Amino acid sequence: MLVSNLEAKVDSGHTMRPRSAGHKEMLGYGIGGLGIFTASSLIGTFLSFYYTDIVGISAGIVGTLMLLVRVMDGAADIGMGILVDRTKSKYGKARPWILWMALPIGFSTISLFLVPDIGMAGKIAFVYVTFIIFNLIFTAVSIPFKTLLGMITQDNYERGLANIYSGFFTMIGSLLVMTLTQPLANKFGWTPVAITIGAMVPIALYITYRSTRERVGAAQQDGWDGDVPIKIGVKALFANKYWLIITLCCVISYAIIALGQSAGLYYATYIFGNTNYFSFIGLALTAPMVIGLLLIASLVKKIGKRNVALIGTVFIIIGQIIKIFGPESLAIFLIGSAFAGLGAMPIIGLIHSMINDTIEYGELKSGVRTAGLVNSGASFGMKVGTGLGMALIGWLLSLGSYAGGAAEQTHSAEQMIVALNIYIPMLLAIVQFIFLRMYHLDREYPVILDELKQRNIRD
Repeated sequence: MLVSNLEAKVDSGHTMRPRSAGHKEMLGYGIGGLGIFTASSLIGTFLSFYYTDIVGISAGIVGTLMLLVRVMDGAADIGMGILVDRTKSKYGKARPWILWMALPIGFSTISLFLVPDIGMAGKIAFVYVTFIIFNLIFTAVSIPFKTLLGMITQDNYERGLANIYSGFFTMIGSLLVMTLTQPLANKFGWTPVAITIGAMVPIALYITYRSTRERVGAAQQDGWDGDVPIKIGVKALFANKYWLIITLCCVISYAIIALGQSAGLYYATYIFGNTNYFSFIGLALTAPMVIGLLLIASLVKKIGKRNVALIGTVFIIIGQIIKIFGPESLAIFLIGSAFAGLGAMPIIGLIHSMINDTIEYGELKSGVRTAGLVNSGASFGMKVGTGLGMALIGWLLSLGSYAGGAAEQTHSAEQMIVALNIYIPMLLAIVQFIFLRMYHLDREYPVILDELKQRNIRD
């Protein structure tokens, strides 16, 4: 009944403003993104290439590894979300995990680039073990980090702003990774690069832990004091239509991001004939994102998160179309990449905020609040999307008879590289546009929040 009253109350303008967080705290939250997502950018961009062209593992095996481990780890996301919801400490539910996992995520990042020369079977076993461990630890810190966004503030705009801070630092980290990693790895090796980034991660996470606090807690919910039964929480999750939409968008958008990051290195190496050109591609992708993030807050305030994300998706499609007109031209490819990078920015800058906004809709719809489960479910979508994007690279390269480390590739392998960089991302962006058109939570959110506050007063 409460949900059915939304349309009438959206137009009334009667809302209650939630508790606020300051810019200093949102800045501290954003710095954590520099740590977590710089590490994930290194892995998402270079790990497949490192495995195929440096370690010598076949592309098909690498593709299967990427998807299998990501899907397996998605189940851990759900478990971690439940664990966060049930964590009880004087420091809150999410912040303790950010502290506890800071050092392990740094060490596990480094381990991925320490593959020993112990025969092919030994190498495959090593990469499976280290990649599984990394993903489990990454889950144990990324789910609390994303959940913390919904606990710092309940204000829709402030969540978006905090997500933008995180997105800005994420883009800075990605810019550095994508432009400097390949030249530095060529000069010093992959291990020193991984050590540098692995050492930075704990520092950034500690800053987030120290500079934030949790204000939005779990309310008394339909007879449960504290923990919501898992069955009830999962049922409520799948009754949340906006969570379902945004999770599907996570799958698609992170597949696009994975393709843009990882497949570009193969394009530079075998279509343009120079691996070092990837630094230019990385710059073209990420520099517009950083610039766009400086403008996105004002756009969100004027037209809403969903509309900004829709416009960004159109830019991705335009960028891929531009590439079609000159697939062997570096200049045209860079222009197309710049459009695509600018288009990907809204999703990166706003997705975690949009996910956390669905918490209140789900609470209104079902009567239970499960912030950790909402974030872990959406994170599962992100990991499936990333795994799918990286798996497509491995599988299609294998289908095209790709030979890792070869000076030249077959025509079929080159065609697959072109498809992975142009046509598949364009098709995925079209599907993403369709799903975003179904997301209307921006308009409904103020009234949802007001309904929840009124209900709490009545209770």
